[in-house]
Amino acid sequence: MSKALDLITRVRGVRGAMLVSAEDGLVVAEQLMEGIKGGAVAALAASLAGRLRRAMEAAGTGTSVFWHLQAEQGAILVVPGDATGGILVVAVAEPDVNIGLVRLELLRAAEAAI
Repeated sequence: MSKALDLITRVRGVRGAMLVSAEDGLVVAEQLMEGIKGGAVAALAASLAGRLRRAMEAAGTGTSVFWHLQAEQGAILVVPGDATGGILVVAVAEPDVNIGLVRLELLRAAEAAI
């Protein structure tokens, strides 16, 4: 899995990548730049995973395949656990990151995690 995280973190503008248990928010593997609080990001991703899954089911849209949470100083991008057997693939990125390229690498990492 470290090779998959390497590919994600090599994308310009990505500050870190993690594999997170969707069930309990524990970090399975991580490659983060200094200053990123992996535990807090993992807990947020796991909490949102359950809520988004229920919301998507209620809306009748099926399961989600990619999330992009944009903030003033960066973004969190996630391939949710439904697609990876309960493992969230998470990237923390700068605001100007190439979202499409990060999404591609997240999906590749998710395939490797299954």
